[in-house]
Amino acid sequence: MPRRPVRPARTVTAAAAALAAVGALTVTAAAPASAHPRAARHVLLLSVDGLHQSDLAWYIARHPHSALARLASGGVEYTHARTTIPSDSFPGMVGQVTGGDPGVTGVYYDDTYNAALLPAGTTHCAGVKPGVEVDLTEDLDKNKDALDAGQGLAGLPGSILKMTGNAASLLDPSKLPVDPKTCKPVYPHTYLKVNTVFEVARKAGLRTAWSDKHVAYDILNGPSGKGIQDLFAPEINSSAVGYPAGDDWTKDNAATEQYDSYKVKAVLNEIDGYDHSRTHKVGTPAVYGMNFQSVSTAQKLPTSDGLAGGYVSKGVPGPLLAKNLAYVDGQIGAFLRELRTRHLDSSTTVILSAKHGQSPTDPKALTRIDDGPLLDGLNAAWKHAHPGAGDLVAHSVDDDGMLLWLSDRSKAATDFAKAYLLAQSGKGNGIDGKAKPFTASGLKTLYAGAGAARYFHVRPGDSRVPDLVGISKYDVVYTGGKGKIAEHGGAHADDLDVPLVVSGAAAPHGVRVAHPVRTTQIAPTILRLLGLDPRSLDAVRIEHTPAL
Repeated sequence: MPRRPVRPARTVTAAAAALAAVGALTVTAAAPASAHPRAARHVLLLSVDGLHQSDLAWYIARHPHSALARLASGGVEYTHARTTIPSDSFPGMVGQVTGGDPGVTGVYYDDTYNAALLPAGTTHCAGVKPGVEVDLTEDLDKNKDALDAGQGLAGLPGSILKMTGNAASLLDPSKLPVDPKTCKPVYPHTYLKVNTVFEVARKAGLRTAWSDKHVAYDILNGPSGKGIQDLFAPEINSSAVGYPAGDDWTKDNAATEQYDSYKVKAVLNEIDGYDHSRTHKVGTPAVYGMNFQSVSTAQKLPTSDGLAGGYVSKGVPGPLLAKNLAYVDGQIGAFLRELRTRHLDSSTTVILSAKHGQSPTDPKALTRIDDGPLLDGLNAAWKHAHPGAGDLVAHSVDDDGMLLWLSDRSKAATDFAKAYLLAQSGKGNGIDGKAKPFTASGLKTLYAGAGAARYFHVRPGDSRVPDLVGISKYDVVYTGGKGKIAEHGGAHADDLDVPLVVSGAAAPHGVRVAHPVRTTQIAPTILRLLGLDPRSLDAVRIEHTPAL
């Protein structure tokens, strides 16, 4: 029997009363939990890395009977949601489950620098000079080339669901930065400055689970280290078995889909009331979910599986991305069907969003710039002006924005770096590989020193904050080759404008909210849905983050 077309969504004006009646749209997170009885028994959070609100709208318009269309029409669609700045996976995901921005959570990117911690491997801490890279990538795994991060499972990749749910046990402590006060390694969960929805749920006696792309997502456990009871985190940057030697699961979009499908199976097992491996009957979690990575690779790869990646024109998905949107739609459809089969649809709220977008969505705008010569030139200029000095750049992260940490954090040094970078011009290359000029190192704005600290609302000299924060021009992607056509991490609309849908239990149907919201509002919303106090979250109290 054919499904009926999705009904046109009501505007926020027409639906405001319905939203207010179910508590789905609020203006403050200050109300106590007792004022908000439990509206859902389960919250399934789905993050589709790279997905824009425009991608969701494009797909639904062409597939009105799709799972994504049903999800949006069965709840509240916030059409002007934005993720964190920087728009990277770690601050983006951390924001969704803490309610906080990087200045509060202390998490600026997946690979940063801390001026107060000691180098990894330090065992005698007295007199050791502080300052170290804080890496939250595959480099922390016991074996980053293995899908199981070094657990040693036989029969990979087919056996991957047997991977432990204790992700922290697969981190190599010798690779972790060291706390000078305790002289002990700093695990990702202890690096996070605020608590998470998983910790609040655990304290309330509720079950929790999550699936993500690195075991370093131990960070989502929160400072207690105990927030997530079942954290399934197969390594996405491991060697992809069955694909060309040396390729990881992000180098081919079909491989990324295969990788995502392992996590989908884990979530389906959890819907059925098992742990991710389907070994133990534990009950469906109250808070659980996963991230999808395959949309992101479909946006970034020039070609894969014989299809062109990215967009054919501004905001119009090309064939690879369109195929992958259909893949994600199919997996979300599987979740919705399983929830109905298990009679959990009426007690489950599904939240769909993204850690980040991807930029640019206009292929003609692309300007690829090799940041290596820019930073080498800055170091050379600094040493020429300061004979005997070492490199000025202690650490850098440049995707489609620029974050620099300096070895000299003085005003003179940050001003020097700013002036140098804004004076640089040269040639990158465009979508066709031909030379394309750039000025000011590809930057639109550059915050330095105290200005960079103010940008993130932290005090100058904070040990974690970057010394320079560069907002690139819309077209810029920092890369040394031609193998990438989009990136994230920056502050453009294409980086920030992500979908946000709250659907299912407790949500009115067919509502579209046009006023601006933030993905950090997901965290207090999850607690509110579960009848828990949003103000149990540290970041919510600090930033006054409202529930949706």
